[in-house]
Amino acid sequence: MTVDALTDVSGLRVGHATRTGDGWLTGTTVVLAPEGGAVAAVDVRGGGPGTKETDALDPRNVVRTVEAVVLTGGSAYGLDAASGVMAWLEERGRGIRVGAGPAHVVPVVPAACVFDLGRGGDFRARPDAATGRAAVEAAAASEPGAPVPQGCVGAGTGAVTGVVKGGVGSASTVLGSGITVAALVVANAAGSTVDPETGVLYGELFEGRRVEYPGAEVHAAAQRRLAQTAARSTPPPLNTTLAVVATDADLSKPQAQKLAGTAHDGIARAVRPVHLLNDGDTVFALSTGDRALDAADPLALNEILAAGADMVTRAIVRAVRAAEPVDGPGGAWPSYGELYAGR
Repeated sequence: MTVDALTDVSGLRVGHATRTGDGWLTGTTVVLAPEGGAVAAVDVRGGGPGTKETDALDPRNVVRTVEAVVLTGGSAYGLDAASGVMAWLEERGRGIRVGAGPAHVVPVVPAACVFDLGRGGDFRARPDAATGRAAVEAAAASEPGAPVPQGCVGAGTGAVTGVVKGGVGSASTVLGSGITVAALVVANAAGSTVDPETGVLYGELFEGRRVEYPGAEVHAAAQRRLAQTAARSTPPPLNTTLAVVATDADLSKPQAQKLAGTAHDGIARAVRPVHLLNDGDTVFALSTGDRALDAADPLALNEILAAGADMVTRAIVRAVRAAEPVDGPGGAWPSYGELYAGR
């Protein structure tokens, strides 16, 4: 049984830590790999990234596997959340062994952040090491294959896409070969996920199904509402869409890096414009290695690459559809569901 989320890749678990109220509108999301880690890679396309330990994932470097990936709010301040995840892993002897003792490990925990500073009203309300620990503990406590909470949770709590509320979304598919490919995104883009001419989500145009367009009156009302709320919400247009794309196929680090790179196509289908100088768009790729690729087919990776991009697009659509509106001291951001009710 699948749940159409990142956790359909066997061994991966997802945990959120969410902070709202009293000036807070932020959080952290942790993707926890199975013990022993997962092969990992990264591809950064945005012009303003905030990341940690991404150089370790370069295929030319020695690190092959990671124990967890951290996605967090709080801009560069929020990267401190990774310290809490590292401490949790160290306590369990999980990481790269660097000495004779069982506790002599260094957990490699890549992390990336989104900009959500001040969206809850307090610029200093941002994730820290305790937030990261709470998120990894939530991941560890979840059942294998558990559904992934989506919308305004974890790193997507304060996410915004254009002037519409963003959030966390996830999706998965099983290929004809039996290989699973899945994605989890934090949709927080400077660009828009909504076509201003029609009100349709850009990502839905690529989902291969008939698109239902909003009526003219509904769309006009939505545009008026967006114009009103945009005047109340004028923080710096600093954003970032983050994604983790995962598969149970046995990939090398270079293959995983190719998967991370092509998965950016999924962002480009769902967000316009994308990869701007004030975005930090970053995609991590994980491989748990449970299923072998067809060694006789040099192009066997292609269907995984295509599926990875498709899952990112679908996950962004889900993030925007699952988001709830916010109206508080830091600003007002309607949800897509509120603007186009019933669609």
